[in-house]
Amino acid sequence: MTAFYPSDQFGYSTLLSDSELEVLKELRAVLDADVQPLLADHWEAGEFPFQIVPKLVGLDLMNRQTSALYGGFRNFELARTDASVATFYNAQSGLFRTTVNLGGSPEQAGALDARIASFDYTGAFALTEPEHGSDIAGGLATTARRTGGIWVLNGQKRWIGGAASADVLAVFARDEADGQIKAFLVPTDAPGVTLRKIERKTSLRIMQNADIDLVNVQVSDSDRLQGINSFKDVAALLRSMRSDVAWIATGLQAGAYEAALRYVATREQFGRPIAAFALTQQKLATMLGNVTAALGLVVRLTQQQEAGLFTEENSALAKMFCCERMRHTVALAREVVGGNGITLDTDVARFHADAEAVYSYEGTHEINSLIVGRAITGHSAFI
Repeated sequence: MTAFYPSDQFGYSTLLSDSELEVLKELRAVLDADVQPLLADHWEAGEFPFQIVPKLVGLDLMNRQTSALYGGFRNFELARTDASVATFYNAQSGLFRTTVNLGGSPEQAGALDARIASFDYTGAFALTEPEHGSDIAGGLATTARRTGGIWVLNGQKRWIGGAASADVLAVFARDEADGQIKAFLVPTDAPGVTLRKIERKTSLRIMQNADIDLVNVQVSDSDRLQGINSFKDVAALLRSMRSDVAWIATGLQAGAYEAALRYVATREQFGRPIAAFALTQQKLATMLGNVTAALGLVVRLTQQQEAGLFTEENSALAKMFCCERMRHTVALAREVVGGNGITLDTDVARFHADAEAVYSYEGTHEINSLIVGRAITGHSAFI
């Protein structure tokens, strides 16, 4: 039987139900027919192909989710086609939906979840700031001041993916009264909100990221996410989200490996396919090993989380390891494709460049290493 993924050497996808695999087949058909042909031109132009959104939304992927493992493989399938498309979709299905469902009150989550799942209500996760990324826990500078039933927000956000096309921003700000972190649903067209596209990126060029200014932005207390009252609550969100990024990193490297494999089967040098050369095979074997190890890790992590076991160090370990293996895999893919690996025609260049952004977002390698190290030793090395 043909493997569902050429990069799934150990058959992890067989853990999915037949109905889940059918949904993923539908997704793959849309990705192959409607998304893949647009990627190279839009990557080069630095623009998102918004014409694909109705196609993806029409699949109703979130409402058809029956297991956490399906959700992971959905990210994997998206990322093995394109990291920007996976990031765009996960900004809604992972970042924003998780923020509302875990950070909102039961009433807020109940009122909004169906609209979020159908993309009727879209949002962006606005945590990172121009001067605060890794030190955001203690350094977050955006402020919130309450006056009666109104909150007034001031500050700046950076690298906010999907902000320009979203209905609202999930803005994290420090309450001036108690110094704790709160979160607010802020309409992108609210007075005092200014969004600017970040230009001149060399990674995730298709994904639209924004710089955001917030100047005396007024938000009703009813639009404050009631379950977020400290950075501890934010950390709980990130614990869940890091597993999504690990799946994206795994899918991205699978896409790079599969693209390289297609290329070496047809490219000839010295009178035979380069797939027949020993060093090419050694690099392919290493790439497949990386993908297999990463896939095994994210599958087991997701199974644990679905069983209710959420630990910060496990999600940090998955993000750290899968992103490091991803970086190695895309570099080897670029090597075996040779000079053609720096053009967009083979897909490898896109995966190679996009891996750099995935390597950093939702926690740098260093920060995730320190989270794991703290759990191992019982000593915190954070400053």
